[in-house]
Amino acid sequence: MLAATLGAALAFGAPAALAGTAPVSPSGKVIPAAPAKTAGKAAAAPTSQSATWAAGTRAYLVITAPGDSSAVRAAVAANGGTVFSNFDSIGVIVAHSASAGFAATMRGVNGVQQVGATRTSDVPADAYNPALPANPAQSTTPAGEPVRADMSQIKADQAWAVTTGSPSVKVGILDTGVDDQHQDLAPNFNAADSVSCAYGKPDTRAGAWRDVDSHGTHVAGTIAAAKNGKGVVGVAPGVKISAVRVAEPGNSFFFAENTICGFVWAGDHGFKVTNNSYYTDPWQFNCPDNIDQAAIIEGVKRAQEYAEGKGSLQIAAAGNEDYDLAHKTTDSASPNDSTPVTRTITNACLDIPTELPGVVTVAANGSGTSKASFSNFGSGVIDVAAPGSDVYSTIPGGKYGTKSGTSMATPHVVGVAALLASTNPGITPAQLRDKLATQANDIACPSDSRCTGTAANNSFFGEGQVDALKAVGSTPPPGKYFENLADFAINDNATVESPITVSGVSGNAPATLKVGVDIKHTYIGDLRVDLVAPDGTVYNLTNRSGGSTDNIVQTFTVNASSEVANGLWKLRVNDNASADTGKIDAWNLTF
Repeated sequence: MLAATLGAALAFGAPAALAGTAPVSPSGKVIPAAPAKTAGKAAAAPTSQSATWAAGTRAYLVITAPGDSSAVRAAVAANGGTVFSNFDSIGVIVAHSASAGFAATMRGVNGVQQVGATRTSDVPADAYNPALPANPAQSTTPAGEPVRADMSQIKADQAWAVTTGSPSVKVGILDTGVDDQHQDLAPNFNAADSVSCAYGKPDTRAGAWRDVDSHGTHVAGTIAAAKNGKGVVGVAPGVKISAVRVAEPGNSFFFAENTICGFVWAGDHGFKVTNNSYYTDPWQFNCPDNIDQAAIIEGVKRAQEYAEGKGSLQIAAAGNEDYDLAHKTTDSASPNDSTPVTRTITNACLDIPTELPGVVTVAANGSGTSKASFSNFGSGVIDVAAPGSDVYSTIPGGKYGTKSGTSMATPHVVGVAALLASTNPGITPAQLRDKLATQANDIACPSDSRCTGTAANNSFFGEGQVDALKAVGSTPPPGKYFENLADFAINDNATVESPITVSGVSGNAPATLKVGVDIKHTYIGDLRVDLVAPDGTVYNLTNRSGGSTDNIVQTFTVNASSEVANGLWKLRVNDNASADTGKIDAWNLTF
């Protein structure tokens, strides 16, 4: 996630959904940041505005059943709106209308499930005739690419001796765009799968993907800057990167329709991993009891699930407010496209996309294994951590600079995931999530009362700091990793068990037995989930927590050292209420 000025990375009340500090030149001089967005003032219409643009036009998500949406699209046109774009594969239509009653009218249309405004400001005229971003002149850099502290901190420099990553692995950078001409990015840039999704519609013109800020180019360098003897080296300098610009020019807003377009594009274009260092504007947290925000949650969630179903894992920044995401109380930064107000919120309100089910949430380390002062945290929310302070990487125009933020931590994790995908062809998103947890190095809580949990998994660092060397050299040996990918239906007020037979493991199970769980179920507060050992001993993993949240996709750590490893282990799920059902999608054991 980004910020416009040094030290203001995603602070509450800041006008941007981006995270990171102002760029710093190699000499240490701060490069002036782009002007901050002006709250409450719509973007000025460019002089070349399209005749179809009208003041007062707002954007809406119209949610319907996936498939043919022609009837609902006709209703949009019949009720004072226009279809700007549509994603029939997930049942999401992006509609524009200047009518104040459009949303209420469309909610009464047959086949419409939800309708929600995605903005509290007008759609810019640029949406109808987008200007191409600038193609900056390129500087040259003297030879030499010394190993940076962040790379040695996660042992990326040692991992490169094993592999630099496979060019068959595609990584999508959903951000402000990428300077594809940069000398350190051009060798690995994949223009064929790059696009602009600004305003919620794919723009495939050459260069539409270029950076309208500097943030996306910085992220790109941390992931996959080429190992070419100049500048910097990314965590996975052998993989391919594509730019999916989801930020709008002039303000770097990431509205829901842009993110939806980006996720669908990622799924359709074979991205193994995507980097998401932002939150979805204009709401820092989207609350399901708000009719507009509920539609945003549903639309972006469907797009994320679509991408994951196509084999893509989303990794996202936790945010930079030093905020406990597991104990939400207030939001004073929203809506950031007009006039923010302070509101009371609960844990049901989600930071999107980082808190969506299936998304890997990344916290930032400072030097070594400390918590970066700005990094958000939260028990059961943070998955892993990575360096995020004073990270030196690429910026547009062939230049380099330093930024800080969970935005800068996230591409380190994406790079490690790309290395894992390179060394494990065919790996699924669920398996990739599990491996990211397994390779991380445990970090105990510091003397800070806000940090709760164990060294193996806590609210500051999740499973720990990523380790690129372990990622490329620690594939579970035969007999140590077991999984069951079969589906088991979870019915109302019923119990179901999914078995795994463990063999070939000597002695007892470890004190840090990893239990990876992938349960698809609405309202997970209905569920008790247990691990049952071969002798019948029951280890509770979660007991009716999570409320109305959907899906349990998490790796639990169990002290099973008193259990003989070999035998029949079971994942037992008990549904304790009516109205919501689901399935055990997959689960695994790592000894």
